[in-house]
Amino acid sequence: MSFAPKDEHEAQVQFALERGIPAISAVMGTKRLPFPSKVFDVIHCARCRVPWHIEGGMLLLELNRLLRPGGYFVWSATPVYQDLPEDVGIWTAMSALTKSMCWKMVNKTNDKLNEVGLAIFKKPMDNKCYEQRTEENPPFCRESDDPDAAWNISLQACMHKLSVDPTARGSQWPEKWPLRVEKAPYWLNKSQLGVYGKPAPEDFEADYEHWKRVVSKSYLNGMGIDWSKVRNVMDMRSVYGGFAAALRDMKVWVMNIVSIDSPDTLPIIYERGLFGMYHDWCESFSTYPRTYDLLHADHLFSKIKKRCKLLPVFAEVDRILRPEGKLIVRDNVETISELENMARSLQWEVRMTFSKDKEGLLCVQKMKWRPKEVEASM
Repeated sequence: MSFAPKDEHEAQVQFALERGIPAISAVMGTKRLPFPSKVFDVIHCARCRVPWHIEGGMLLLELNRLLRPGGYFVWSATPVYQDLPEDVGIWTAMSALTKSMCWKMVNKTNDKLNEVGLAIFKKPMDNKCYEQRTEENPPFCRESDDPDAAWNISLQACMHKLSVDPTARGSQWPEKWPLRVEKAPYWLNKSQLGVYGKPAPEDFEADYEHWKRVVSKSYLNGMGIDWSKVRNVMDMRSVYGGFAAALRDMKVWVMNIVSIDSPDTLPIIYERGLFGMYHDWCESFSTYPRTYDLLHADHLFSKIKKRCKLLPVFAEVDRILRPEGKLIVRDNVETISELENMARSLQWEVRMTFSKDKEGLLCVQKMKWRPKEVEASM
């Protein structure tokens, strides 16, 4: 997963998406990034101008929240490989900060030919180093602070302790790929109730089997989609990431969106070796126009109608989807009918519509039509 702001380097994220590389537009600022805690194996920052060392190390502590125990931060910036006074000062401050965070520098190397270098830091696997600190700085976060709360949450200059429970998420490294995408995480147990009402591990398996069946029997063969032209895919309402997992052998990547008013299943998605982010579909999505080839929405729009108007959300879908891109919707027949009317009003082509027992399926294709100036002013 790549992210970058729109700054003097222009639209880096747009370039990445055009190349078929997963990316979002985001910035290290005053809010937490829209990801759960302890999910990234490696975080990499090249030509990195982020001021990690200021304000109590607040930005670097956000990376500490995101890294799983034993995860790595790869930093390539001038303070690593240049000797200018400003760079030396930043390196000194970073060395002190990472040491106080119990990050171990496992490697530092300079490439004399290209005159660049990098430093690699490793997050601890347990609390031993934290307990041995002579000064609690950075301090620990309050016990009431949820490290997984990430939507519109202000950054804090603090760290969360690691769990001492060997069955807790993050206490073990995930299974190797591709086993991790198929197997329920070790920290899901039968005493936990899944999203669909079954014990969590059974819920996980049933969801995966459901989407494997739907994808193989319907999406790959029954809708006339040329998957050789599909690369950037978004599941607008992901639960366990089953839809993305069912596409794992295809040459596509899937952005899994977990709505902020849904059960928090995003850590499960990351544990599977997939990725995604939190989002509120009553707001615009942080990407450039016309960047996704296919959008998939399973019973999303009927839920959205309870909180915000459907038309602006469909307008956002139109913004995100590239011309000739596809939208697949599974929802109740009332919502399907509303969406079909909206699609037709934009001159989209209805590729497929089907209903049974008050449930419907809709596949539409965005066309290159845009209203003329006269039509738009009427």
